[in-house]
Amino acid sequence: MTCKYEVYPVKTFFHKWVNYSYIVLDKATKYAMIVDPAWELKKIIDALKMLDANIKAIFLTHAHYDHVNLVDPLVSKYNAKVYMSEKESEHYKYNCKNLKMLKDQEIVKIGNTDIKSILTPGHTLGGMCYLLQDCLFTGDTIFSEGSGICCEDGGSAEQMFDSIQKIKLEIDRQIKVYPGHSYGKEVGQTADWLMQDNIYFQINSKETFINFRMRKNQKNIFTFK
Repeated sequence: MTCKYEVYPVKTFFHKWVNYSYIVLDKATKYAMIVDPAWELKKIIDALKMLDANIKAIFLTHAHYDHVNLVDPLVSKYNAKVYMSEKESEHYKYNCKNLKMLKDQEIVKIGNTDIKSILTPGHTLGGMCYLLQDCLFTGDTIFSEGSGICCEDGGSAEQMFDSIQKIKLEIDRQIKVYPGHSYGKEVGQTADWLMQDNIYFQINSKETFINFRMRKNQKNIFTFK
């Protein structure tokens, strides 16, 4: 089946932080959504102009500042709707203009493109991934090389284990995974690649997963590239 949209990763920087935001452009309508807009406003606006995109929505995987800090200026400029997990918004008191709160398994339509919400707590209390026809936007739940930390407010290694098992069951192995950060691996690796090369996808014991995810003296956990 021909894909109804195109994905454009936008790599943005602020001091030591390196993030990936994503523009998803519906081919038929030129309507666009942005996932986790961060740091470099001009870079994102320039990309939208280059694509001749009509931005309709912003999808947020979680409430951490490095994933939401461009929401207000983008909403002010484009009057786009903003989508976030209801649990995430309520727990972290996140609010903004045009905010629409989502529950697990809801469908939002942007042009001819369907976006399915998948509640995936673990990194935060109400983290959410977004599943499209051939891709999954994961924020800090899943990276190509690992998974997000679970030691901050609302984090839970036990919930992270459950969320990863849920994703493994719910998505096709050819789905491309687009995370919020990378340690050097190109974004857009397939779920099949993660099943074989991401250790957090390979651990099937919850106790082993928790012990490994919460191990002490982990190095370079914020050394994103």
